[in-house]
Amino acid sequence: MDYSAYLFMNGDIYRDLHLPALIFAGCFVSVALVLSLLLTFQHLRSYTNPPEQKWIVAVIFMVPVYATESILSLWNAKLSLACDILRNCYEAFALYAFGSYLIACLGGELEVLNLLEDEADKQINEPLLEGRKDNPAPSEQKTFRNFILRPCVLGKDLFAIIKFGLVQYMILKTLCALLAFVLELCGVYGDGEFKWYYGYPYITIILNFSQMWALYCLVQFYNVTHRKLEPIKPLAKFISFKAIVFATWWQGVGIVLLCTFRVLPKEGKFQTGLQDFMICIEMAIAAIAHIFVFSAKPYRHYFVPASHYGEVTTHQETKAMVNIEEGDKDKPALLEKKETEVKAPGTNIKESVQDIVVGGGQKVVKDVVLTINQAIEPVHEGMTKIQETFHQISVSDETKDETEVKVEEHEQNITTEHEV
Repeated sequence: MDYSAYLFMNGDIYRDLHLPALIFAGCFVSVALVLSLLLTFQHLRSYTNPPEQKWIVAVIFMVPVYATESILSLWNAKLSLACDILRNCYEAFALYAFGSYLIACLGGELEVLNLLEDEADKQINEPLLEGRKDNPAPSEQKTFRNFILRPCVLGKDLFAIIKFGLVQYMILKTLCALLAFVLELCGVYGDGEFKWYYGYPYITIILNFSQMWALYCLVQFYNVTHRKLEPIKPLAKFISFKAIVFATWWQGVGIVLLCTFRVLPKEGKFQTGLQDFMICIEMAIAAIAHIFVFSAKPYRHYFVPASHYGEVTTHQETKAMVNIEEGDKDKPALLEKKETEVKAPGTNIKESVQDIVVGGGQKVVKDVVLTINQAIEPVHEGMTKIQETFHQISVSDETKDETEVKVEEHEQNITTEHEV
């Protein structure tokens, strides 16, 4: 069979399967949207712990975003690149949100720093308790090897590494998504093409390492804090979240490789369509899992300190005269009944959404700026050292020239004295 006939046959396969796949995927997307939006609404109505729930809602919203963009891309292949860019950007944000949720469950960043320092002290001092004398200094413990093998000994530095790992992926994912869009407009992106003159393989390699690093940082954070996180059953949350992020990414790469080696039809529409179809089905499964893993029930009866309560209002006041017996006489008394309502924070959906968007957005911007500064700082220090080196070289050259001039002047003086 020649190549033109091969493409013609694949085109027929895509057209024949497109409508049934769209209807089938649409049913799963409907289930995913209904379940996820219902769970989100439950959290917004029981928004009693904002530090945790704002990030839970962000993670849950992954399902509607993925499902909506995938069904739109499956419906119209021309929207596939734009939908893929938006999906990738939200995936990076969701990974950051999941890490922030774990930090909030531990009591916030300050509590996490104290926890990591305590764990580091225990790990560092443990050999001394066993009578060993070869325990290295704390400064010698903070190495990349220990981050891989013994992350507990890094203390608060482990938190900085993990946070940098999560935020760098969010930044790189967004930048690469925008770069892919620009390259596609220029006709040099080559989605699914592993050829050196296309941008797709390079962006794929960069994102692969960035994602693996972010996920590894998340795993290391779990290894150190899993005992403290036991009340929230972290393993189920890790599995449900990583299955979405990790599986969808490698699923897409796997489809591209299978199409490249002609195991599947090598056609752009077929590749993106198959990926979108599978994501639509997977999001329905993820939505069901989220109902059990990120349930709103623990927050419905969550204790809120009195100082955190909002407005106290009195809606109704009832007065009545009653007779109270005192000995042999009846004494009239006035009985007052007041109905008071205490508004707990976040029970209003509008306020809950506002806290998620504004409060969460401010936190994201703060962490992004901090991460960029951390990335720029070594470069700045390197440039400063280079400038200092050049300055020392120039100063030494000037000193050398001055010394040579003085030597020449001294030799001239000696020659003049001899002639006289």
